[in-house]
Parts: sequence; C-alpha cells; structure tokens
Amino acid sequence: MCAVAAGKTRLLRLRDLQYLAGYVDIADGTVYPILRKLKTDGLVTTYLQEESGGPPRKYYRLTELGRENYQTGRAEYLRFARAVRTLLEEDTHDEA
Repeated sequence: MCAVAAGKTRLLRLRDLQYLAGYVDIADGTVYPILRKLKTDGLVTTYLQEESGGPPRKYYRLTELGRENYQTGRAEYLRFARAVRTLLEEDTHDEA
C-alpha cells in the first residue's frame, strides 16, 4: 500500500485510487511504475514508516517541483476540459 502526501495535509490513499479506477481504466501494476517514474523525475520523494503489527509502509511526498508540475498540469487540464465542455454544449453544430 502507498500514500502520496501533497504537502502536509492531503493524502492520496488506496481508496482514492480505487474511486478513480471506477472512472478511469487503471490496469493492475500501473500505479507503482508511475510512482517510480515520478520519483526518478524528482517530482516525489519517498520514506518508510513503521506500522504496528505489520511491515513498514512506503509513503510518497510531492517535492516543490512536483507541486509546481501539478499546478501547471491542473491548470492546463482545466482549460482543456472547459474547451471540450463548451464544444459539447454548443447547439450550432449540425450532426452529420
């Protein structure tokens, strides 16, 4: 199991990924390779935390570069989503 810490207050937990998987097809074995790539790219750091009664868990924390990358990507996605929504809501296009 993993958690991604964005700053000190927001954690992306396994249940968040399961919720997302209900809307996006996420294949088994996809999450950890993505997390490794994010770490290689300097967007996250990792640390282990001991758990009582179980093995240590690996946690992922966004770096400053990761936060900047997230903010930029989020803004770009929201602009794109607004443009698509506008296109879908317009009634001026004839259906062919």
